[in-house]
Amino acid sequence: MLERHDTNGIAHLRMNAPQRLNALSDGMLAALQTQIDSLKTDPSIRVVILSGAGKAFCAGHDLKEMQAGRASDDKGRAYFIDLFQRCSKVMTGLQRLPQPVIAQVHGIATAAGCQLVASCDMAVAAEDCKFGVNGVNIGLFCSTPMVALSRNIPRKKAFEMLTTGRFLSAQQAEELGLINRAVPAEQLEQETQDLAETVASKLGAAVAIGKEAFYEQLQMPLDQAYAFTGEVMVENMLWRDTNEGITAFLEKRKPDWD
Repeated sequence: MLERHDTNGIAHLRMNAPQRLNALSDGMLAALQTQIDSLKTDPSIRVVILSGAGKAFCAGHDLKEMQAGRASDDKGRAYFIDLFQRCSKVMTGLQRLPQPVIAQVHGIATAAGCQLVASCDMAVAAEDCKFGVNGVNIGLFCSTPMVALSRNIPRKKAFEMLTTGRFLSAQQAEELGLINRAVPAEQLEQETQDLAETVASKLGAAVAIGKEAFYEQLQMPLDQAYAFTGEVMVENMLWRDTNEGITAFLEKRKPDWD
């Protein structure tokens, strides 16, 4: 259901349930969580690429499973509470990984699938890809996908998507900041790989401390953010490898990092 292969410090995760458009079923969420738990303690991995098999990246929650959850005595309340908690844990877990996560998006990314893209640190999409939080079309407002989406794009555009169910093109998604770039479909894999390799070539510990600080400071007032990130930079500057990196730059040579 979720394939993984590692090459040169890059973990490739591919959701592999194409017949269900890689829906975030109970099984898929569990598989994603297992990989998140594994990756967060794996120093050999510097970047993660998340993609989907078949004709779509991810079509959101598995509606058939959700409907089946209504069969319980409480009409699904306990199941739905647990489902959205598990999904939120996966989404926040991606941002709490020390490694940057890049979504490689094709076909469609809808509802919780769009949330998944928004929860990744970066995203590259095929030019013909579509993005939507279209639950409102079936009477379910995409409230949890809204959290990630509204932290990626301007609020009025996010609200329009949520209340109309209309889709964004890849070009619109790039302009609004949901993805980093839209590329021809035949170049999607290579463009994503190139981005991952560029990030993987940097000092992994510096990228990790920077990623953590990036999300922490976003939640702080300006003065607090500067105080916090100043402390992070002091810690970073005191590392042996940072000293070596600066020295190598001044001496016009490649750094000898451990």
